[in-house]
Amino acid sequence: MQLDWTGIDHVTKVDPEKPMPADPSSLLSATDLVMVGGSDGVTEANTLEAIEAVREAAPDVPIFQEPYDAAQVTKDTIDAVDVLSVPAVYNGDMDHFVGKHLSMFAKLASKPSSVLGTSLPVVGSVIESKGEEIAAELTEKIVGEGYVIQHVDSAAAQTAGVREPFSTDEVAGAALATETFYDFPIFYVEYSGTYGGPEDVEAAANQLEETVLLYGGGIDSQEKAEEILDAGADAIVVGDCFHDDPAKFESTIPR
Repeated sequence: MQLDWTGIDHVTKVDPEKPMPADPSSLLSATDLVMVGGSDGVTEANTLEAIEAVREAAPDVPIFQEPYDAAQVTKDTIDAVDVLSVPAVYNGDMDHFVGKHLSMFAKLASKPSSVLGTSLPVVGSVIESKGEEIAAELTEKIVGEGYVIQHVDSAAAQTAGVREPFSTDEVAGAALATETFYDFPIFYVEYSGTYGGPEDVEAAANQLEETVLLYGGGIDSQEKAEEILDAGADAIVVGDCFHDDPAKFESTIPR
């Protein structure tokens, strides 16, 4: 499934491990897309709780699950979201580049009941094969996402095994590979709580024509939001201030 990115320039990242703000409806109704995911303490259970809370607060806003482990994904989470995006971290370890994709599809292929839940009676290969048919339908929601993590001291970097940030040239190369070789629909430059500025965004944008370019990290003002969008990002991803400072979050919504 491909998300229609027309008109999407503001994405809110909701961390299932963090408490929701007091009035999430007023905040989430102003964003264009909600991304649910995090690096620490995230489980299938709290992911589903976060997805359901977002859906209740803003029923018309599409939801995008970005898991860090196949264990966070079940039929319930897939059914509850519009898109499931699996990041391939270019500057991380191999487990977080191809490993996560392989583990997820291996889980679907070998034991679809583990994803589909206990409601599916697994007795022999016939029933299991029916589960595989359902699992194949679920994979229609899954998309790959080229990913570069530039803040090496962040929890995301530690989880993904990132030891060095990419140079601007390497970011440009990763963007080009995302579109022309891997054919992922999304390329994400992630600064994880720090503001990286427009340089990486400009370098990536110059290599992309059809791939959606996301930037996340340290956006807590209208000025930073506009600078990143003007540099060529299709959308900004705002996370920390959604949970911590609603006033700053509101200032990031493009006018």
